[in-house]
Amino acid sequence: MSMDTWITAAVFVVVYGLIVIDRWDRTLLAMIGGLLVVLLGILDQQQAFAAVDLNVIFLLVGMMVIAAVLAKTGFFDWLAIRSVRLSDGHPIRLLLILSLVTAIVSAFIDNVTTVVLMTPITLSVAKRLEISSKPYLIALIFASNIGGTATLIGDPPNILIGSAAGLGFDAFLTNLAPVVALVFIVFCGIMWLSFRTHLRVPDERRLAAVERTEENTIKDRGLLVRALIVTGATIVGFLLHSVLGIQPATVALLGAAVLMLVGGLDVHRTLKEVEWSTLFFFVGLFILVEALIKVGIIGSIADELARLTAGQAAVATLGTLWFSAAVSAVVDNIPYTATAIPIVERLGAGGIPIEPLWWALALGACLGGNLTIVGASANVVVANISDRAGEPIRFVEFVKYGTAVVVASLVVCTAYLWVRYLA
Repeated sequence: MSMDTWITAAVFVVVYGLIVIDRWDRTLLAMIGGLLVVLLGILDQQQAFAAVDLNVIFLLVGMMVIAAVLAKTGFFDWLAIRSVRLSDGHPIRLLLILSLVTAIVSAFIDNVTTVVLMTPITLSVAKRLEISSKPYLIALIFASNIGGTATLIGDPPNILIGSAAGLGFDAFLTNLAPVVALVFIVFCGIMWLSFRTHLRVPDERRLAAVERTEENTIKDRGLLVRALIVTGATIVGFLLHSVLGIQPATVALLGAAVLMLVGGLDVHRTLKEVEWSTLFFFVGLFILVEALIKVGIIGSIADELARLTAGQAAVATLGTLWFSAAVSAVVDNIPYTATAIPIVERLGAGGIPIEPLWWALALGACLGGNLTIVGASANVVVANISDRAGEPIRFVEFVKYGTAVVVASLVVCTAYLWVRYLA
């Protein structure tokens, strides 16, 4: 390997190791790692800045603004009360209800957008029951990544795969939705086993939370009406963005700008609600991963996978599933998927049925992100919001639950791929 390869690998391992130790802010670590590969000459500044996915960054900015305005109206408090009442205040039942809502929404809206909208609801629910929000936020992350796997528009890797393979919305829905439903059921079982003894609320507190009236919950009904209209239009824009020929970030920013205009909001105060630390974490991460791609580390590993599995459909398909999950737990799944697509095409050109490979790549890349707190964009967003709420989700703590969810998910996916495509 070249000196650049060794240097890049060392920077990545050190930065990732420090994130695991969790003694320093993850945003600072990612930024320092990204800047180091520029200072060391692995990337020049133009390459580094070009690696930053502005579609992701501005999508987050737009949806954070919309979520902040909705929170200001009291909308999330209202939803929290309704969720508590629907669950009769039982914490585990409430966790499963919120997870189901999150998974369904994530199937039709980008999972990052979903968690930006759902996290304030989750925090409000936990506050009303006077219990820790951590179990709910951890479940929220898992549910968003699982639900987003089901459709073409639910997770960015699926969009990349659909474009490269010429697969439409219906193809993803019919091939991935069934296995995602099975994975979600297994996930619910794991959450029940993991938190059934942690989430206990005395009957008097539970009943008090259920009996609270919804009067005065909505603080500004006029602003709420306008915010809901703009939010609905923004969601429609997400669903139709490919037809309209515009990117989701444009839709999100337009929605945020229109909402601030029609809502008569102070722009400076509203923009203070944006999670800037989350955005700069992504900036550092995009640059660092681009360095890994440039020096050939990710490509070399993928090439070796292609060599080892050439000519064997079952090994290639299941290897793609498990390898993609492992890499996506460490490296953001968007650049990994972009790198893996040519490998899948090469395997298909070598005579291996290519469609199962596409589904294996999608399942592995999307579900593997549940293993670590940095494995997917949605994870990082929730983790940073949780930090601000005073209940930080520790790296090792998340991995403990993520390992169970990911391993169980991959076992289900392995059986599904084998029975439907390989047997």
